[in-house]
This record gives sequence, structure tokens and C-alpha cells, in this order.
Amino acid sequence: MKTAVQEAVNWCRRIAGAELQRWGREQALECCRQLEEGRIVLLESMPFSLPAEAIEFLLSHRQSTSRYHKNISYRPLKDRLKGVHSDSRSQTLRLRQVMREYSHAASDFLGRLLLPYASMWALDFASFRPIEEEGRPLSLHKRNDLLHVDAFPTRPTRGSRILRIFSNINPQKPRLWNVAGPFNAIAGKYATTAGLERIALSAARNSGRLNRIVRGIAAEVGWPGARRSPYDEFMLAFHDFLKESADFQNNFEKTRIEFPAGSTWIVLTDGVAHAVLSGQFALEQTFIVPQPALAAPDKAPIRILESLCNTRLA
Repeated sequence: MKTAVQEAVNWCRRIAGAELQRWGREQALECCRQLEEGRIVLLESMPFSLPAEAIEFLLSHRQSTSRYHKNISYRPLKDRLKGVHSDSRSQTLRLRQVMREYSHAASDFLGRLLLPYASMWALDFASFRPIEEEGRPLSLHKRNDLLHVDAFPTRPTRGSRILRIFSNINPQKPRLWNVAGPFNAIAGKYATTAGLERIALSAARNSGRLNRIVRGIAAEVGWPGARRSPYDEFMLAFHDFLKESADFQNNFEKTRIEFPAGSTWIVLTDGVAHAVLSGQFALEQTFIVPQPALAAPDKAPIRILESLCNTRLA
């Protein structure tokens, strides 16, 4: 019988360029299913065009500080950059242009690779990660080198999946991850201690029509957290709990994956526990994939958690 570690090694499913040339709906659906089952899809080179000059510009970028922002984020729907530390306005404008081009190219490629998702997903933030990950001076809950599943404090998903595509644009160094899973094993061992039953009980108490109306009004007036479902509340708590848990970090089976220089990989990061051990210069684009688009909805974290607590969480 394969151990969890052996299964984790097999998560990294490689797709060759020749295979992409023959890509159709059947292959796209199978790729979606592979991702939803916790696998990582790896392409050994960037599968879309980003001009060499743009990559050289990114490799030359230096943040004046890395203390306040983990990454530089780009918001495609508003065409805005956040987290940039530069004294040059022209450099900042050029960086926004490059991130815009990257976001468009990544979205176009992934829309073909994962066709069943593309008509329903929501385009989320992109990011540029110019800082060496190893040894970064970040607070506990912001550290990338601790195993965690993703949850967004300001952008609740209400049970939709978090899909991310990464590209290691470093010309020489790989990007190293630890991964652990599957999600149902992690949740089965730690979700109760992390507060799932308490949040489920609160959800059951607040499920009445009056409470829904009150939450709807709160959302309309922009009250922080009003659109957050019990699922989002738990996943935020679970993200922090897993980083805090010495037992999970030290004793849960995990394996190391090396993403070579120039490679691209795709993963549902709400379901694959991951830690970034080292690497510098990566690009990333996030998508939010709703439940109706999924090929294997029973594998989604929300369904696994709802089966554990026997309560609807969104």
C-alpha cells in the first residue's frame, strides 16, 4: 500500500508541450479532476508568452523593504498594484504594465487548459514575488515556509475553490515546496481542535431568515466580514492553526517538491497544504472556481468539512 508521502510524490503530474497541442474538452475535464483530487500539474517551461525584456525587468526589480508586504500584488479588475516599494514612478508604471500582460497571458492559457472552469471562474489577484523566501523575517501567520492551506481574510470564497498558477522565472534556482495531504486526512485529524464544531454550532444557530436578512444588510453597508460564511471563518482559523501546530508541522507526513527554473505549476491551494521553503522571483495568478464548475465537488474542502460536522457551512 502506498503511504501518504508516496502519494504526495505522485501529485506532481507533468504535462508535455506535445500533449498540450492535442488538448480538448475531455483532457481539460480530466486535468480539472486531477487538480481537485489534490494533485499539482507541472509544466517544465512557461506555456505562454512573456517577452524576454519583461522577464529581465522583473529580475532586476528590488524592493526597498520586504517587511510590510509579503509580495507585490496586482488587481486585474482595477488595474492596480499594491505592495510596491520603489522611488521611481516610471519603474512602478512599467511593473504594472508587465503584471497586466502576465495576468492576461496566464488567464488565456489556463482558460484553454481548464476549459470547464473558464466560463464560471472569477479572476482574482496576481502577484510578483521578488524576495528570496528562505529566511524571510515575517510574523508567524504570514510565514510562507510553514505548511498551510490558503484562505483570504478580505476575499471570502463561500466554498468556491482557490486555483493558482505559478511560474518560477528565476533563470537558475528552483523553487522548493513542502506539501502534505490529502485535505480529508488533515481535516479529519485537526479540524475539531481548530474549532470546526464551534463554528458549525454557530452556523446552525444563525441560519434563520432574520439572521440572513441582517447579514445581507451588513454586507450592503460594507461591514467588514459580513460576506464571510462559516466556511470562510473556519478556513481562516485553520490556516492559522496549521501554522501554529508543532504536531502538524513536524509530524504529519510531507514531501518536498522542486519546481525547476523556468517551470510553471498549477494547484488548488485551499486543498493542498504547502510551504515555500526557498526560491526567488515567481509570478502567480489566482482564480476563484465556484462549486458548479467542479469536476469532483465531493473533494472540495467545504464538502469534506460539512461531512465532518454535519452542518451546512455556506
